[in-house]
Amino acid sequence: MHIRIKTNCLLECLMLFMLPIYSFGQNTVLKGVVTDSITKEPLPFVSLVFVNTSIGTLTDFEGKYILQTAHPISSLKVSSVGYKSAIIKVEKGKTQVINVKLVSEAFKLDVVTIKAKRQRYRNQDNPAVELIKNVIEHKNENRKEGFDYYEYEKYEKIQFALSNINENFKNKKAFKKFQFVFENMDSSKLEGKPVLPMYLKETLSENWYRKSPKAEKELIKADKMVSFDGYVDNSGLNEYLKYLYQNIDIYESNITLLTNQFISPIASMSPTFYRFYITDTITENLDKYYKLNFYPRSHSDFLFQGFMWITMDSSYAVKKIDMTVNKDINLNWVKELSIKQDFKKIKDQGYVLAFDEFSADFGMSKNSKMGIFGQRTVFYNNYLLNKERKSSDYSGDEVMKSDSTDLRSINYWKVNRPMALSKSEQGVYKTIDSIQTIPAFRRTMDVVMLLFAGYKNLGPYFELGPVSTFYSFNPVEGFRLRVGGRTTTQFSKKLNLESYAAYGFNDEKWKYYIGTTYSLSKRSFNEFPVKSLKASYQHETKIPGQELQFVQEDNFLLSFKRGVNDKWLYNDIYNFEYTNEFKSHLTVGLGYKNWTQQAAVGLHFNTVDYNNATYDIDQLRTSEISFSLRWAPNEQFYQGKVYRIPIYNKYPIFTFRFINGTKGILGGEYDYQNISMSVFKRFNWSQLGYTSILVEVGKVFGTVPFPLLDIPRANQTYSYQLQSYNLMNFLEFVSDQYVSTYIDHYFNGFFFNKIPLLKKLKWREAISLKILYGSLSSVNDPSKNPEIYVFPVNADGITTTYSLNEKPYIEGSVAIANIFKFFRVDLVKRFSYLDNPDVSQLGVRVRFKFDF
Repeated sequence: MHIRIKTNCLLECLMLFMLPIYSFGQNTVLKGVVTDSITKEPLPFVSLVFVNTSIGTLTDFEGKYILQTAHPISSLKVSSVGYKSAIIKVEKGKTQVINVKLVSEAFKLDVVTIKAKRQRYRNQDNPAVELIKNVIEHKNENRKEGFDYYEYEKYEKIQFALSNINENFKNKKAFKKFQFVFENMDSSKLEGKPVLPMYLKETLSENWYRKSPKAEKELIKADKMVSFDGYVDNSGLNEYLKYLYQNIDIYESNITLLTNQFISPIASMSPTFYRFYITDTITENLDKYYKLNFYPRSHSDFLFQGFMWITMDSSYAVKKIDMTVNKDINLNWVKELSIKQDFKKIKDQGYVLAFDEFSADFGMSKNSKMGIFGQRTVFYNNYLLNKERKSSDYSGDEVMKSDSTDLRSINYWKVNRPMALSKSEQGVYKTIDSIQTIPAFRRTMDVVMLLFAGYKNLGPYFELGPVSTFYSFNPVEGFRLRVGGRTTTQFSKKLNLESYAAYGFNDEKWKYYIGTTYSLSKRSFNEFPVKSLKASYQHETKIPGQELQFVQEDNFLLSFKRGVNDKWLYNDIYNFEYTNEFKSHLTVGLGYKNWTQQAAVGLHFNTVDYNNATYDIDQLRTSEISFSLRWAPNEQFYQGKVYRIPIYNKYPIFTFRFINGTKGILGGEYDYQNISMSVFKRFNWSQLGYTSILVEVGKVFGTVPFPLLDIPRANQTYSYQLQSYNLMNFLEFVSDQYVSTYIDHYFNGFFFNKIPLLKKLKWREAISLKILYGSLSSVNDPSKNPEIYVFPVNADGITTTYSLNEKPYIEGSVAIANIFKFFRVDLVKRFSYLDNPDVSQLGVRVRFKFDF
C-alpha cells in the first residue's frame, strides 16, 4: 500500500510538472502460448497479426505472446514457416487467453510424405547462421563510416508523454484547474494505451563527416523545445536525453541503450549469443530480401530480439531492422521497448540509414498501469557521398548553431519537417506555456523542487535551501540549525549571491558564509562554458580529510558516524576563484585562498621542544595561490541547483592542480608547494558490465605541519562514498607523496541473472578495490623533526595519526546493487593497518544509485 501511494504521488507530480478529448474505449487484450500440435513444444517467432491491420507481434522463445489494441477487430491470423496458418475469431473489447496449436505442413514427394520436425538448434550447417556471417563480413562496407566523406540533413524529434491515462486519473482533484490539457490526448503512439504529451524537442541540422583524419560536424539550423525555465536545467536535460537516447548503430559490436550495453545481432560474436532463423523472403520495389529473425540464447543476457531484412545480393546489407528486448532481462523501469530502423538504397553506392525510431514505455514496474512514454524519431535525407569539403569546414567545434537557430518561424518548421506534427504534438508547446502561468501549477512545482532539489522559491528572486542542511548534529556543535539560500537567475543571470548562517547549541557559536559569483560572459553564471569570478568568506567547522561528492558536509544524514569522531577544525577562509571553461571541456582555474585553522575538541596543534615541554599553537594560517586544469573530452552532465551531476561516458577525465603557499604574505606562515594529478576512466565490457578506475598521484614540497600534508579522503559515515576510503578514520594517515588507485566493477547482474531467486529480485553485483601508497619524508615527520606539530593523540595519549611508510592501505568490498531499484549495499573489508586504534575491519555501507 505504501509503495502504491508513492507511485501515484510521483505520477501526479510528473503530471503537474510537465502537463502538456480522448474517448476511452475498451481494449482487446490477447495472451497465450503457441505450440506444435503434435510435439506440444512451444514455437518461437510465430507471427500474430489482427486481420486487416498492421498490429501484430511475435512469440518469444517460450512461445508466449501478448497483443492488444483499442481498434475494432474480429479475428487474429497466426502464421509461421513450416506450419499452416490459422485464423481465430476474437471477442472485441475483452481480455482473452488464446492458446494456439499449429499444424505442420506436409510435403509430398512421390509416395513419401515428410513432415516438418523441430530439430535442436545448432550453428553448424545452419543457413541462417551462414547468412548472418556474410552480413558480419560485409558490415564495414555497408556502414556509412565506410565512405571517405558523407553529408546528410537530419530531423530529430524527442518526446515524452504520460501513458495509459485513465478517467480516474483525469478526474483527480489535483487536476481540476488543468482539464484543458487533456485535449492533447493521443492514442496513436502506444497501441491500446492513450498518452498525454508533456515534452517535445525538435532539431533540424546539417551533418558532415570525414574519415581521415576523422572529423564529425553538426550545424544546427533550427531548434525548438518545451521549456521549464526556473524549474529544469534545459541544456542539462538535453545532455541527459542525448546520453539516454544515443545513436544506435547496429553495425557496432556493442550498442549503448538506456545507459546499458547490448551486443548487436551483427556483432562478430553474435552467433555465439543469438539464435537466427530465416523466416521469409520479401520483395519490395523489385529488390529481394531475406527476413532473418534473431533471439537471444539466454533470456537473461542484454541482447535484442526481432527481425531484419537482408539484401539477396552480394552486398549482404541490412535494409530494415525491427527489434526489442526480452522482458526477462534485468532492466529497470522499462515495460515495453521498440527499435526500428530503415535503410534506403543509393544507386550504386549501397544502403544508408533513412529512418530511426526508438520508443519505450517506462513505469515503476512492468505491471504498473500508468507510466511515461518516450520516443526519439530521426529522419535522414539528402545524402551526399564521397564529396570532400574544404579543410576549414571540419575544424572547430563538433556542434555549431546558426544565428537563427531559436528564432525559426512556424512556417519554416512546416516547410522543413519531413513529417507533420500530430494534433497532440502541435498542442504541447502552447499547453505547456499556458500551464506555467497558472498559480496552482507554480505552487505545485515549488513543492516538487523542494522535494527533489532541496530548494524553495521565496518570490521570483530568491530560493531557500538546501533543506537537508537545516538541521544536523556533530560532536563540536551538538544540535546545529542552519538557514540560507541564493538568488535566482530571474534576479540576475550574471550575478549570483549566496549566504547562510548556522548556530551550534553545544559550542554556542555562529557559523556563516557569504559568496558571490559573477559571469564574465553573456551566459548565466553556471551555464556551460562558464567564465566567472567568485569571491567568498566562510567561518565554519570542518573535519580534516572529509571530502564529499554531490552532498554538503552538514547534510542531516551525514550526522550519523561510526567510531571516534573528535578531530575537528574551526576555519576562516577567504577565497577568490577565476574559472574559464572552453567548449572543448578544458577548464582553467586560478585562485587565491587565505586560510586560518583552529583545532577543536580532540584535535590539538602543539609542538614539543628538546626538553619535552609541550607548546600549544593557537592557530595555523596559510596564504596560497592555485592553478588547476581539468579536461573532460565530450563530457556530459546535468546542472543541478548546487552541483553538476556527471553523466559518465567512455572518455577519460584528467585533472591537474598546483598550490603554492607563501610565507609572510597576508599572514602566511609556511612556504610549500602541493602538486596532484589524476585520471578517471570508465571501461564498458558489454555483458560483463563496466569498470570505473581512478588513479591519482600527489606530492607536497616543503617543511609543513600535518594539516598541510596530504590527508586521504576518509569516511566514517554509513554511506558508501566512491572516492573515499570507507573504513579509514578521519586524519588516520598523512603523506607528503602518494599514489592511489580506485577500481569499481559493476557486473550489472551478469551472474545474479542466472540464479532464479536473485534474477526475480533483479539484484546486481559489484566489487571494488582501493589501494593507497604513501610516504612521509623525515622533515615532515614529527618524530624526526621536533620543530613541526606532533601527530594527534587520543584520550589515552596513543598516537592516532600515522604515515604510510610501512605498507599500503588496502580495502575492498563486495556489493549488492539495485535493491528496490535504488540502493547499493557494500560489505567493506579493511586489509591493512588493522592494529591502529579505533579502526573497523568490516563494515556495511549504503549508497543511493539510479540505474536503468
